[in-house]
Amino acid sequence: MKAQRAAAPRPPRVRARTTSIAAFVVLAALIPTTASASGTQEIEAELPYVCTLPSGQLPATVRISAEFPERADAGETFSPSGVTTTVQLPAEAVADLAERGAAQVRAATRLEVGVAQNEATAKATWRGGAEPVALPGSGPLTLVSKGDVPSVAGRGDGDLTFTAGTLAIDLALDAADPAATDPAAPRPAATGSGPDSGSGSLTVGCALAEDAPDQGLLATVRVGADGSPSPSDSPSGPAGPSRTPDREARGQGQEERQGDRLPEVLETPPGGAPDRDDVPPCRYDEQHPPTDVSLDAYVTGYANVNKMKGAAYLPPSCLLIEQGIPVDGPPDPEHIIFDTVSWANFHYQERKQTPPFQSTFLSFDFAPVKATMVLEQTGPIRIDSRIKLRLSDFTTVTDTYVRAPLVLHVTGLEVNGTPLDVGPECRTTTSLTSADPDPANHPGDHLVLYGRGEQLIGQEATGYLLLSGGTLSGETSIPAFTGCGTADGEDLDRLLTASVSGPGNHIKQVQGQTCAIAAPVFPTPETPGQCTEDLQPYEIPVAER
Repeated sequence: MKAQRAAAPRPPRVRARTTSIAAFVVLAALIPTTASASGTQEIEAELPYVCTLPSGQLPATVRISAEFPERADAGETFSPSGVTTTVQLPAEAVADLAERGAAQVRAATRLEVGVAQNEATAKATWRGGAEPVALPGSGPLTLVSKGDVPSVAGRGDGDLTFTAGTLAIDLALDAADPAATDPAAPRPAATGSGPDSGSGSLTVGCALAEDAPDQGLLATVRVGADGSPSPSDSPSGPAGPSRTPDREARGQGQEERQGDRLPEVLETPPGGAPDRDDVPPCRYDEQHPPTDVSLDAYVTGYANVNKMKGAAYLPPSCLLIEQGIPVDGPPDPEHIIFDTVSWANFHYQERKQTPPFQSTFLSFDFAPVKATMVLEQTGPIRIDSRIKLRLSDFTTVTDTYVRAPLVLHVTGLEVNGTPLDVGPECRTTTSLTSADPDPANHPGDHLVLYGRGEQLIGQEATGYLLLSGGTLSGETSIPAFTGCGTADGEDLDRLLTASVSGPGNHIKQVQGQTCAIAAPVFPTPETPGQCTEDLQPYEIPVAER
């Protein structure tokens, strides 16, 4: 239920919890480095859980295995490897799923892991995906989930501990595997928050049992020379794309609170493209039927936030694109010129927005803050491409401008683990804005990104082209925030505006290879793939700084 905002002006209030979120940022990410581990430790933890299913609360066994470094230097980033989460649900749970018409299930798991150093704590989400499993005729159901997990850096000296917390199991319930009879049949894909349903879906919430050994402790990593806390150690700082300067040196007066520094968590681990189960589906459907010029593609990247000297990681998001028809451009004695206008929309659960994404960071370098947000369109995304074929050597140069009206919508905020009600309408007053190179023909507030591609005869294209993708970059101003507050009269607009809004924020986006729906190119031993069997983009791009 949405609380009604008070009609009377809200008096300014000075509270510790609002001060601690004044440095709100989209995401304070780290530049990952290799942990200086003297060795590795393999952990195998078997923990009792209590899971809530339609028939009630049932006991379950969760086994977690992973490899951690034995020690790491302060400020260095490492990521647990080989993470496997095995969930064994009892026979009663199998009966629940069978009653819902399921013959097999596909699972995505989300394990909340507490990360603590000295007296400071943070949270990380370990996500994994499991292969389809047929429901057993009798006995328990075992789901084996694997996936990459966020990287972590200790802020100073002192043991870094990892403790298992709540577990969510997103289940897609299938009557049968469609590929068993038709290899080209589309497979529902898991998103970051769980799989799409084939014939149904169910999310099972599980809590650590009270008698869990060591209260769910998974591993302890020594950070620093001997693992003992040292208040003088300087933490590592976040950094963004190449135009973000390094974090400035901390003031001398901050030394007394260094021992309580929050461990830093990088929500998306470095290296490699995300697994397909960890990105939202990207395909046309009955509500969005394709045309002869329809394309789909994933985009991802980083956006700097100058006031925090950090960067926001924007997760892979689906774009549905209608490619324009080339028309003659202006006359040029040295070139043949064509202009093309294409249109695009983000596509996430029938909405024109990115998937929700979370970030955990430090406000004022000491208060842990986690935010959930989305980028929402206020109009269609316009893609202008000018193709210039040079007559002297037939080299093709393509300049592309992407104009996207996008507001930043904050949907959730936690300060030091305590939820803070920002209300349902907390967002920037207008779209992210850029200086447009052609303002007379493109008025209004919108983000502008630019990319250039070149192609020589007989060689592959370089740079950015709409069809093959590539890197786009630009600079944007973050507008003021509005609608951020609670029904009891607390106004957070000014605090968010003061700590985040401002100009000069560099953005670097990577678009993947498009899938042409009318003429799909499937992978073969001789041909790189452009489309999956169900006409989703084959390539999931990797964000670049």
